[in-house]
Amino acid sequence: MRCEPPTKSRPFNFYVGVGLPLALMLWLLLADPSALDFAIAHWAYAPQSGFIGRSSRLLEDVLHDRAKQAVIVIGVLAIAGLVLSLLIKPWRHWRRPLGYLVLAMALSTSYVNPLKTLTGVHCPWSLSEFGGKETYTPLLSARAPTDKPGRCWPGGHASAGFSLFALFFVLRDRRPRLARAALYLALTLGITFSVGRMLQGAHFFSHNLWTALFDWMISLGCYRLLLHRPALAPDASPGVPADAGTATG
Repeated sequence: MRCEPPTKSRPFNFYVGVGLPLALMLWLLLADPSALDFAIAHWAYAPQSGFIGRSSRLLEDVLHDRAKQAVIVIGVLAIAGLVLSLLIKPWRHWRRPLGYLVLAMALSTSYVNPLKTLTGVHCPWSLSEFGGKETYTPLLSARAPTDKPGRCWPGGHASAGFSLFALFFVLRDRRPRLARAALYLALTLGITFSVGRMLQGAHFFSHNLWTALFDWMISLGCYRLLLHRPALAPDASPGVPADAGTATG
């Protein structure tokens, strides 16, 4: 089972890869997406019956529970592969990519619960506009008095899907076509999980967009630190000193 590390990484514009997500984050902080959030949420809400997906077994049992378990299986397989790469010599070339995959997926999901506790943002189904009792407050505003703080920002279920951005980065320098398929998989699962929870009233659109941005930045940052191999300058070939051709007198 061979996975020879590439001598250099395929071209990637880190200015764009980092700049666009940061610009979107800044927009979310400054522009207040609540109007868009409420417009989308109202589309999925009926005053007489509540959110259209709140009692859906498909959304709860399949898209929430089973699909999330499938992503967990990918993480467990990555951990198992990493352990084997430490024990089996022919697998040693997998150590770094599998180590990256384990780290990036773990970080892409572990930040969610601490941020939920820290921010106390309520779910749509808890708000008075959607049949609940809580008062809506923007992300950076003080929370209205409540006996039960919210735990809905950022989107937790979406992070399971978007954590697979790590698969894209672990494959992009080795198997470009497979990497693109992994990127499509991450986007498809992340968006599907997001829409499912929005139909249930568990999250606003912006909650899940934040999750996608966080997960992308985590996977990209880990890739830059652990896997990215910049091309050597023409005069910096391995084993050749920079001044090898300089005469001394």
